[in-house]
Formats: sequence, C-alpha cells, structure tokens
Amino acid sequence: QVQLVESGGGLVQAGGSLRLSCAASGRTFSSRAMGWFRQAPGKEREFVAAISWSGGTTYYADAVKGRFTISRDNAKNTGYLQMNSLKPEDTADYYCAAGTSVVGIPQGKYLEVWGQGTLVTVSS
Repeated sequence: QVQLVESGGGLVQAGGSLRLSCAASGRTFSSRAMGWFRQAPGKEREFVAAISWSGGTTYYADAVKGRFTISRDNAKNTGYLQMNSLKPEDTADYYCAAGTSVVGIPQGKYLEVWGQGTLVTVSS
C-alpha cells in the first residue's frame, strides 16, 4: 500500500514560486500515475496536474497551464509540482494522489490513495 505525504506549502507573494513535494512510501509508487489536486475554501476539489508512471505523459488544468510543471523522480519515490507566477486565486490546500491510470486522473478516476494536503497561500 502506497502512502503519500505532501510538503513545500507556505505563504508566498503573487508572482512568486513554490515547489511542492509528494513523498511516497511503498514499492509500487514507480508503477503508479500521480496527480495533484487543490481545494480552495468553500470550493470543490479540482484537478491541477497529472503525470504517468514513466513521466512521459502529463496533463494540466487550463488555469495552471504554462505556470505549473509536474514531475517525478521514481528513484526517490517522490513527485513534484513546481508552481511559478503564482496568483492569489492559486490559494488552496494542495493534495497529491496516486492511481492506476493517468488518463482518468483529470476526472478524478482510478485514484487509490491520497495525501493529507499542504496549504499554499498567495498574497496579493
């Protein structure tokens, strides 16, 4: 069973950058697709980005395309979300999740395990 722990959240000014990490325990992480989601106060959880087990396929939400980059290092059992040009509307709890297929992640499908989340706050 894979367990996920996010880190790297914090307070940053608009226009700044943060890199979130998602550390996985368990030997099956390298065979799992991974995604990042976020939930702002009073809003539903939304898809942010996804990456296949090999790193060869990625998907992004339109709201973050060109500003965020998802990546992974299977040797370190860790996934990343590099966030640049942050905006106040990016403020949210960010969650990583692992699943069996990258294709379904944008729709929230095939996800097996979630992390506990890390808070990102972008000030204007």
